Amino acid sequence: MKAATLRTYLSVHTWVGLVAGMGLFIAFYAGSIIVFVHELQGWERPAETAPARDVGFAQAQALVERVLAKHPEADHAFFLTLPGEHGPRPQLYWYDEKTAEQHKFTLEGEGLQQAPARAGFVEFIYDLHFTAGLPRTAGMYLFGVFCILYGLALVSGVVIYAPGFLKDLFALRLGRNIKRMWQDAHNVIGMLSLPFHVIFAWSGAVLTIGFIMLAPFQFLVYENKLLGILESDFDVAPHVEPAGVVKPMLPVAELVRRAELALPGLAVESLNYHEAGDANAQVTLYGELPQRQLNSMGGVALNAASGELIKALPPKDYPPGMAFLRGLQHLHYGNFGDMAVKWLYFVLGMAGAFLFYSGNLLWIEARRKRREVAQPRRTRVMAGLTLGVCLGCVAGVSAVFVAAALQPSWAASSVYYAVFFASLAWALLRRPAHAANELLWACVALTAAIPVAGAVASGEHLFAAFAHGQWHRFFIDATALLMAVAFWRMAAAVRRRAHSGDPHSVWAI
Repeated sequence: MKAATLRTYLSVHTWVGLVAGMGLFIAFYAGSIIVFVHELQGWERPAETAPARDVGFAQAQALVERVLAKHPEADHAFFLTLPGEHGPRPQLYWYDEKTAEQHKFTLEGEGLQQAPARAGFVEFIYDLHFTAGLPRTAGMYLFGVFCILYGLALVSGVVIYAPGFLKDLFALRLGRNIKRMWQDAHNVIGMLSLPFHVIFAWSGAVLTIGFIMLAPFQFLVYENKLLGILESDFDVAPHVEPAGVVKPMLPVAELVRRAELALPGLAVESLNYHEAGDANAQVTLYGELPQRQLNSMGGVALNAASGELIKALPPKDYPPGMAFLRGLQHLHYGNFGDMAVKWLYFVLGMAGAFLFYSGNLLWIEARRKRREVAQPRRTRVMAGLTLGVCLGCVAGVSAVFVAAALQPSWAASSVYYAVFFASLAWALLRRPAHAANELLWACVALTAAIPVAGAVASGEHLFAAFAHGQWHRFFIDATALLMAVAFWRMAAAVRRRAHSGDPHSVWAI
């Protein structure tokens, strides 16, 4: 390949990485944590055992009745989760079209508790991984664009690295040449985890802006009929119009029983209601149905009033569009292969965050003046932004964990934004060498505080959790301690570089 062509690809790779890299760092760091979304539920509270099956059904039925009694307008559509993977209590979600807000309902003793659906710390981190903390819709669309740029960066990076692929694949040259060491680490992580990154670039774009991608076909090719054609690929059964005849629905326990008869082996986790209380009321029950498929979610659609079976859909019978979409979701979130795959996704996700962080550092290092102590303003600004955004995200997420345990009434978003913007301001105001060391120590303190806060809130410290078999709490706390040690080692390396490294650098004191 001509040198001019390689320079073009290098330029594309560099600028695409700079434009999208910091946002993608947040996506990968938060996304790595959210791989364990179910395991994180209840970490900040004392361990709570899910009730017996019949008791759980009775609680779910009471929850449905109380929500409909208080909010009869919710009968159009609501979503109910049963005790189990989603938590030890039933939860009901309803989107209020008048206020454009989604609400979550739970039973607390004899009363009904209502809260914003995304108010919890787990929900906030989940949203953070595809919005970077921006308003949900705008952030999701922006990340869709970032995913496309991410794919472009992958292609250009492979082209740049291809000439020395076999020679440098496992090279990690340690020594005085810091830039070469970071370059080797960046290249080897990028190439060895390339299939993982291809999946994320592709699935991220489809899951965030897939409907926008369909728009030209919807309006220009299919004459506004495409979404109707694709309806069977999104739902188990098409929705029906209400009959306008009031008719009571079957209890939750009976609906689950009929779904399990329709699909033997189905472990129902949730129920999606439409037109509740109408003769044409429809409920779709979803649950795990292990088969030799990437998709493991089965669905059964019933008439909620009569219990009549509308459609039973095991994973092996998914239509092509649904198989593609559900499969892409499972690939994106690691919802297959059990815990081994989740830990693999966690490690690869953290490595991906390092990939974007190291890319920015390489850009800064490539543009420094090697014979001048005073470095260009652009490198200092980029260093401040990289430190503030990336380390601010790390510190902010750790602070969200701590606050969730010690002050659950505090909004997770407020805690995160306070720490994130304080870190960003600190990084831009301080010299990069000082800011890097100080922000890394903030990450050490806040991340090490996670198991302490968890022990205070739950009454069970790390070793007690291990002794009592509370494996989720143990692994969360142990992982936080390991990450705190990693940040401490990074802080020590930054300090060492600042005092004994090349003085002609933004990382020198």
